Amino acid sequence: MMNKLIAVLAAAAVVTTLPALASPGAHGPNGEHLDGQATPATSGLARLPDGSVQVPKLAQRRMEIRTLKEAEGAHPLTAQLNGRVVIDPNAGGRVQAPFAGRIDAGPQGFPVVGQAVRKGQVLARLIPVSSAFERGNQEAALADLRAMRALAERKVARLESLEGTVPAREIDAAKAELASLAGRQKAIGASVRGSEALIAPADGVVASAQVLAGQIVDTRDVLFEIVDPARLLVEALSTDVSLAGRIDSATLPAAPTARLSVLGGARSLRDGAVPISFRAQGAALPLAVGQPVTVLVKLRTSVKGIALPAQALARNPANETVVWIKSGAMRFIAQPVEAQPLDARTVVVTKGLSPENRVVVSGGSLINQIR
Repeated sequence: MMNKLIAVLAAAAVVTTLPALASPGAHGPNGEHLDGQATPATSGLARLPDGSVQVPKLAQRRMEIRTLKEAEGAHPLTAQLNGRVVIDPNAGGRVQAPFAGRIDAGPQGFPVVGQAVRKGQVLARLIPVSSAFERGNQEAALADLRAMRALAERKVARLESLEGTVPAREIDAAKAELASLAGRQKAIGASVRGSEALIAPADGVVASAQVLAGQIVDTRDVLFEIVDPARLLVEALSTDVSLAGRIDSATLPAAPTARLSVLGGARSLRDGAVPISFRAQGAALPLAVGQPVTVLVKLRTSVKGIALPAQALARNPANETVVWIKSGAMRFIAQPVEAQPLDARTVVVTKGLSPENRVVVSGGSLINQIR
């Protein structure tokens, strides 16, 4: 009995000192065996001396680790462009000061940023301002016009009382002179005491407002910007002049729900690059005018590789792009790869993986933090 107990203890001691080997069948992209490296046995989460990581089954469930074995295939090529959000000229506009003046509130007060407005709505009123000398000249001209209009009115009344004895052309000429004087008086009076209504050029929301009561503005100052939040444009820059003609579709990582449609590329360079216009549509787009964005465009040409979720990629201590491969029941290996984005959520691995690799597609960032 004592001999059997000694034999069991000896066998257990041998088992605890055996190296932890990966399960058979794991190969690298060049056919090398990933299960042939011996690593010391350990319990719990640990980074092994060869760089692999041991994760017990219970920890895998808690970390929600999921793996995927994906076949190699042809995927459309993509390109990443830097752009910014701009106003759609057919669904928004700017309100500028037509002349120098003083800002006054409209009938509904000043609209605030984010407030919805309707086309034709009075946003504010602009009262003309001028120097004391100019204002004095205008008042003098207005006084002259009042006197001339009064004389013209009496002249028309007198000629009309003599209708039949004076030629009709004299009566018509007097009426035309009176109308001219009335128009001149109205124009000068509006410039002295009147105001200009600043109206919304389109339906939408106020993107920016640069007005306060009593503020003095100059000619062409931008006072309001109106945008339709469901219709915006994105201008992206590309150094490839022919890229616009090869785009099949496009997405925005900052707004995955936005539907982008290509409008076309410019035929003139801006800062050494060609602007390409996209229309962004969708309900409650999380975009703002002037916001810098990244545009992922899918081209009509394809590339061969393995498609994976973007969250499968990680960075090793050498700042290399890696994916985690499951090479055993509890062992995971970091495999350096070369990848490029397909869309906002997917990448294609062009080098570093073979179709038989089981890649971690969920929980890889947690494995990457194990030390």
